[in-house]
Amino acid sequence: MNFIHSKALPRTAISLLLALLAACVLIGINETGHNRARAELDSMERESGTRTALNRLLQQVLDAETGSRGFLLTGDPRYLAPYDSAVAGIGQSLEALRAAYAHAAQESAILQQLSRDVQRKLAEMELSVRMRRQGNEDAWKFVVLSDVGQQQMESIRAQSARLLEMTGRRIDASEDQVRSSLLYSRLGIAFVTLAALLAFWAYLRQTTALRAVGEQQQLALQQERDLLERQVRDRTASLAELATHLQEVREEERGHLARELHDELGALLTAAKLDVARLKSRLGPEPSEVSQRLQHLTETLNSGIALKRRIIEDLRPSSLANLGLQASLEILAREFSERSGVEVVTSLEPVELDDAHQLTVYRLVQESLTNMAKYAKARHAEVTVRAYANHVEVEVRDDGKGFDPASIRPSTHGLAGMRHRVEAAGGRLIVDTRPGGGTRVFAVLPTRVLQA
Repeated sequence: MNFIHSKALPRTAISLLLALLAACVLIGINETGHNRARAELDSMERESGTRTALNRLLQQVLDAETGSRGFLLTGDPRYLAPYDSAVAGIGQSLEALRAAYAHAAQESAILQQLSRDVQRKLAEMELSVRMRRQGNEDAWKFVVLSDVGQQQMESIRAQSARLLEMTGRRIDASEDQVRSSLLYSRLGIAFVTLAALLAFWAYLRQTTALRAVGEQQQLALQQERDLLERQVRDRTASLAELATHLQEVREEERGHLARELHDELGALLTAAKLDVARLKSRLGPEPSEVSQRLQHLTETLNSGIALKRRIIEDLRPSSLANLGLQASLEILAREFSERSGVEVVTSLEPVELDDAHQLTVYRLVQESLTNMAKYAKARHAEVTVRAYANHVEVEVRDDGKGFDPASIRPSTHGLAGMRHRVEAAGGRLIVDTRPGGGTRVFAVLPTRVLQA
């Protein structure tokens, strides 16, 4: 799966790169088409201005000829106003045309011929107007009736028509170029858009594949986690069962050893003590060194019997079976107080539990008092047992130095053993402590009614 995922990543990168390239090409095509169309439109605008200037020049020449003929025929000076205005505008129109055709050799040659024809026409009209003002009737009539002016106008019209035709062809070519640019832009944009859509489709397909691979990996990881959790649960259950079995075996071995010590060792010590008593009765009342030795032997045997009794009680408290849990805990608290010097206050309610649960409560209190003697440096302690309808609460509290639960080493098995013993009995254990604040061990166990 990792191979598939690593193989899919370059494909995704390639798809994104192609999409980016398509976008760049699209922008390039759009900008190129825009620039070409704009250049052609500018050219069309210039050509249209040139054509307008040509038409204006031709109109000015006609206006000048009309004004001059009106003056010649009527002698009214008012006709000279449009004539003078047209003559003044002709020069500006010619300058504009020269600037427009500055870089076109053929059009410039035609414009030069047109300029000469216009100048001749203007000279002819100026001559006629001057002679009319001077009253030379025969001269201006001769000029007007001659064919010179008509030939010049025809030449002006012909040159203007040629220039207008060339300008029209340029405008048509620009229009064709604009259409071609727009067409190429449309085709390019359509092609690039299609390529971008294909790249986007490939990207979506790759993303779907990646998502499917990711889901498969997540499913595989989830399956592995579930398997590990099942293994951990099974292993934990096995370890818990093993720990419970070991505790049961330990208690059975303790009970067996306690019975052996009580029966065998007790019988031997009792027989030895009886033998010493017989020897003392035969020696008589007079003290002697042998009597002193026998007295020391009797004390030693008594100490051994007491040690045997204490060991048996630690291994398997006989008071628990003979006197019950309440009396056993009172004896345990009293003996602990005598040995350690810690004042222990008990508040014990009678409870009805089976043997296994009574032993669990007894071991919990015993382990708590043992830890208290080793580490707590307490002066006062309290042992409480409270009975309820469905459960029993056991609490051991001291005023010792306490400890930080987070600092407990994993190798410390005292609290772990207590917790496992309580949880194996179906209960719950809480250890509430802090440095300098004492320790509270609290357990809740379900009630188990003694079977008759």
